[in-house]
Amino acid sequence: MPASRVSSTTDAPSPDAPSPGPAPIAGARSGRVGAARRLKRPAARREQGRFLVEGVQAVGAALAVGELLEVFVGVSATPRHEELLRAVRVPVRVVTDEAVASLSETVTPQGLVAVAALPAHRLADLHAPRLVAVCIGAGDPGNAGTVIRSADAAGADAVVFTGSGVDPFGGKCVRSSAGSHFHLPVIVEPALAGVLDRLRARGCRIVATSGAADRDIDTAVAAGELDGPTAWLFGNEAHGLASATLAAADAVLRVPVYGQAESLNLAVASALCLYASARAQRTGRSGTDGTGGGGRR
Repeated sequence: MPASRVSSTTDAPSPDAPSPGPAPIAGARSGRVGAARRLKRPAARREQGRFLVEGVQAVGAALAVGELLEVFVGVSATPRHEELLRAVRVPVRVVTDEAVASLSETVTPQGLVAVAALPAHRLADLHAPRLVAVCIGAGDPGNAGTVIRSADAAGADAVVFTGSGVDPFGGKCVRSSAGSHFHLPVIVEPALAGVLDRLRARGCRIVATSGAADRDIDTAVAAGELDGPTAWLFGNEAHGLASATLAAADAVLRVPVYGQAESLNLAVASALCLYASARAQRTGRSGTDGTGGGGRR
């Protein structure tokens, strides 16, 4: 890999200083590593407009859309990531394995962590969305990341996070999305009322989810209710959606359970709902040739 793009030092030497020979590999206490490690905190992410991206798949996705700012790779992991690192056009910093592990939140890190620009997506920027997932007070970052991944796979136009809940740009959520953060807008909006108003103004039918609903998604699909633009509301894993939120929706549906399981978790239920809409939009009355509808092209 070109030497001009790879750094293993913590601070650049003075141009007048004699060359000290091979630079030491940067450790966990280096300034650059410390600055990146601070991005584990939500406040630091918001202040700096940056977040951490871990692993080959997610770093590769960030690279593909030009969102990488800096890459850290453990010295022992460098050979196995060589092909990806050759494609990087931002500073690549070879650090000790301990240093790159300090940036990771996994038990068995891959030795590759990058800093990416925090996206500035807004709900106001969505034009004529066909399929949107809205997570209200999601409490588990792994589930939240899987919702993003499922929404991406279903061709959704965006995922919106609102209410008090996880930061969708935290480490576990980013890892769980497996790079999907860089494939569709992930939007954070503080007020649910504003979210519903904007989505309705853009033509979306608001569908809430509840295990206690009288009707299920199969019934809605058969009736053609999911053929058009739809925004799905998903609640907190433990408490679901508030009664006021259910009342504000245009419809409330449940995922049918045919066995004895009490319920499905957020990640699974959201995937089933989003795919029900995606299929209906592609094959239903709003997508008569099987190619229309269903969010992103």
